[in-house]
Amino acid sequence: MKIDPADPHQLQELLRRHRIALKHRLGQNFLINTALRDAVAEAAAIGPADDVLEVGAGVGTLTIALAERARTVVAVELDKALMPALREVVAGRDNVEVVQADILRYDLNAAFPNGGEVVAGNIPYNLTGALIPKLLDRAPRPTRLSLVVQKEVADRWTAFVSASLATVAVQVFAVPRLAFTLPAAAFTPEPKVDSALVTLEVREQPAVQVDDMNGFLRFVEALFQFRRKQIGGTVARIAAMPNADVGPSLREIGIDPTRRPQTLTLPEWEALYRAVNFRFGR
Repeated sequence: MKIDPADPHQLQELLRRHRIALKHRLGQNFLINTALRDAVAEAAAIGPADDVLEVGAGVGTLTIALAERARTVVAVELDKALMPALREVVAGRDNVEVVQADILRYDLNAAFPNGGEVVAGNIPYNLTGALIPKLLDRAPRPTRLSLVVQKEVADRWTAFVSASLATVAVQVFAVPRLAFTLPAAAFTPEPKVDSALVTLEVREQPAVQVDDMNGFLRFVEALFQFRRKQIGGTVARIAAMPNADVGPSLREIGIDPTRRPQTLTLPEWEALYRAVNFRFGR
């Protein structure tokens, strides 16, 4: 008999049989709604020729739905204690490879040397900041990401303007779309906040063309440390330049120095980074 962990009764029996206690520190909140689980898998737009990387496979709730749609699924899970349950759930599905590993240390280029994979998963809050650079700041890149994250994270990723460093980091590499909300009651243990599914169509080329992407993102991060301050004053501080010199230079590239970081668009971030690097000799 095949097991479906999206059924709450089957999940509880599975956890009891393998003596698994869920770990709050790892963000282990499992989806227990089959309709929503299937909607998450469907939103990933996976076809029979697609290879899938699943981040945080847990006990296989989403894994089995992905496996029905994909050519192959590499299901990566950090918690060694979940491995017996995960392997039981995916037993007989020859297109699933189970990997016990930290996704932040996992060699993606070895697993997907040609890129083009689809990434899916239910992502713990404490992983979102590090995961996007890990997945996207490399070549070859995935084709698409389809991730369940906390609703507030989804709102930042999909914001129209640069609401945060996360907004910039995501939208430099991908075009995000908030697909739908998943209520907290759809998970066990029930988290304190709702989640949302975000799909990210990966750009063929980053939206900003800079010689040092890590340097660009560090620059964005530096400005967001003073998000309530005017850009002109912050740039003067990090570039060690007089305010009187910075203001006119920013106006030359069409940026009012009295604006705040969260109002900038991606083209403006690129122009600002270039100005700081090349005009102020940073």
